[in-house]
This record gives sequence, C-alpha cells and structure tokens, in this order.
Amino acid sequence: MIYAVSLSLVLALLWWILSGYDKVILLSFGAASVFIAMVLVFRMRILDRETSPFLRLPTLIPYYTWLGGEVAKSCIAVVKASLKPEIDITPRLVRVPVKADTDLARCVFANSITLTPGTVSVEVEDDAILVHALDGSFSDADAFAEMNLNAARATDGRAK
Repeated sequence: MIYAVSLSLVLALLWWILSGYDKVILLSFGAASVFIAMVLVFRMRILDRETSPFLRLPTLIPYYTWLGGEVAKSCIAVVKASLKPEIDITPRLVRVPVKADTDLARCVFANSITLTPGTVSVEVEDDAILVHALDGSFSDADAFAEMNLNAARATDGRAK
C-alpha cells in the first residue's frame, strides 16, 4: 500500500510541476491521469519496490553524491590518458562479480559503471557484469568492489 501511495504522490507532484497549471479543472485532469496510471499499474501487477523506489531516496541521494565524485575523478583520468603525447591505452574486458540480491541493485551498479568515464557495462548476468575498460587502470577490482558494495547498500540496505 505504501508503494501505491508514494507512486501516486510522486506522479501527481510531477504532473503539477511539469504542467504548471493551478486551475481546478486542469488539476482534475491531472488527478484523472494519475488515477488511470495507477489503475494500469495495478492491472499489470507491477507495483513493488522497484516500480516505486522513492522510499529509498535517503540512501540513494548519498550514493549518487558519492558516484558524482567518482565520475569526476574518472573524467580527469580519461582526459589525462587522452591528452598524453603517446596514446598508450590497453582496452580490456573484465568480469566484475556482483554482490546484489535484487534486479534494482544490479541495474544501479551496471548503470553506475556505464556512467563512469572509461568504463561501459557490456553484459549483465546474475552473478557478474562484463565491463569494457578503456585502460588497465580503469579495471581496478577494488574500485568496482567499493562501487558494488555502495550500490547494494543504497538500493537494498545491505550487501551479500
């Protein structure tokens, strides 16, 4: 029930902010559209913690703040590697183990890898992610382990 309430509130707030309308008739159209969306969500039986992850915002916001710092550091490393007079990169594929129980945690981890400059998630499996790294320095197992642990904690509240 809490997922339905949070999803309804977020949809209504998003509709109101994006539309900018404050007249009663237009607000009633927005309420009707939220109601129709919620009916469809219930009919499709897809209402769960992954459909409505808004209750995880207190843990996701610090994670994405941390990830922003990692992206900035990686961006500087990619710029340094590309501005060297002799481009000496050795692209490689690395299989990174995943320590997450849910699809949401695996998705956040894979997206975090792809958002970080110099790495791209190529394939997501149940227990690992195949990552293309620009250079050997971008395929450090400790950096992936830290990101993996932080992503699992931010989405699930725990890690394996």
